Amino acid sequence: MSQPTFIENDATEATRIMLQRRRRGKNALALAMSLAAMAFGLLWLVWILFTTLKLGIGGLSIELFTQSTPPPNTDGGGLANAIVGSLMLVILATFIGTPLGILAGVYLAEYGQKRWLASVTRFINDILLSAPSIVIGLFVYALVVAKVGRFSGWAGVIALALLQIPIVIRTTENMLKLVPNALREAAFALGTPKWKMVLSITLKASVGGIVTGVLLAVARIAGETAPLLFTALSNQFFSWDMSQPVANLPVTIYKFAMSPFPQWQSLAWAGVFLITLGVLGLNILARAILSKK
Repeated sequence: MSQPTFIENDATEATRIMLQRRRRGKNALALAMSLAAMAFGLLWLVWILFTTLKLGIGGLSIELFTQSTPPPNTDGGGLANAIVGSLMLVILATFIGTPLGILAGVYLAEYGQKRWLASVTRFINDILLSAPSIVIGLFVYALVVAKVGRFSGWAGVIALALLQIPIVIRTTENMLKLVPNALREAAFALGTPKWKMVLSITLKASVGGIVTGVLLAVARIAGETAPLLFTALSNQFFSWDMSQPVANLPVTIYKFAMSPFPQWQSLAWAGVFLITLGVLGLNILARAILSKK
């Protein structure tokens, strides 16, 4: 009477072993495909970084930081006007976009929550996050450049700020939502007004994440070319006048890289190296701040 039981147990054990081997095979296949995909992505990344370092370092010189962009088919020259112009555009855009993004994020996380205005704001913010940068550039062109009748640095600042604001909003809202509600309830129990609770507790607790989001937003707009083509355009000379076209690294790189002149191409690769180095530094700084907090 015990023989059928032994047979059934053996069949069950064989089925379990077969299923276990099948799961291990699927796991090994998925792991191999994941590693292959990672290696494929890293290959192109390393290739891009190697090419940038190889061609970019060769264009570095003292003149790069002290002289303005040269005329076509001439020796010498640098990117001083483009570097200063990019710094002005990014700093001013950050100065405008960061407070607006933080205030909107605070409203969504602390005041709006499930209200209809907050839902509409989140929906519009999601659209802006996924919108191509050239669409923002065309929008500012139609709104500012076409009305004024000329390209200007201020138009470029507006375009970059519009690209930066959605990132800061999303980061601020997410960081504030990570603050435990027990802290808010404890502050309310002590009679603290809500505005003071937001300033003293929730913003203070999430400042590391918010700063990280701002740095990542700066890194995002630092290399944008399409919006500046329709707004700030470029300038062959050194200019501090934001009401006129302003030289900037992305547009200068685009123009020089497409040219047939070797000197311009060398300067373009040097500019690519500078932007890559700046974005890499901002990402490292953001990760350091986030990990510290």
